[in-house]
Amino acid sequence: MSELAGARLRLRPFRSADEAAVHRYASDPEVTRFTDWGPNTPADTAEFIRAVVDPPASVHPFAVELRESGEVIGGVELRVLGDVGVFGYTLARAYWGRGHATEAARLLVEYGFGSLGLARIEATCSPQNLASARVLTKAGLQQVDHLVDHVLVRGVWRDSLLFAIVRK
Repeated sequence: MSELAGARLRLRPFRSADEAAVHRYASDPEVTRFTDWGPNTPADTAEFIRAVVDPPASVHPFAVELRESGEVIGGVELRVLGDVGVFGYTLARAYWGRGHATEAARLLVEYGFGSLGLARIEATCSPQNLASARVLTKAGLQQVDHLVDHVLVRGVWRDSLLFAIVRK
């Protein structure tokens, strides 16, 4: 799996050495408020790192690293299902609202269409996660559906907004 470089970010394969940096954001209840996982225990993070260091061929996980400092500030993943890619992202709270998520999402969309030859790329977010909906829109995706009782999170069924973009 290759590295993807943007103006401020580098998306690169995860390494075992990333575990402490990942745990800092993955254990934050505010960061995981809208996710279907977390907040992570140290064991959860260790299991995640094992999975992303050697992922199946259909899964493309990347550590989100600041180009200037090399600091890992989040993670993104693109899962390939036929000619469709489904992606998600998580960033440390200190980096919210600075355009990093949008840059990472755009890099994943370019990678999915360019390197992987996908026909469609999708992502979902909670209807309450307005910031994530804005990121997806800025990355070129459009909301195409409101999925009712879409995902079971911590024992509660939650709706999701579905966003998508097709290769032109």
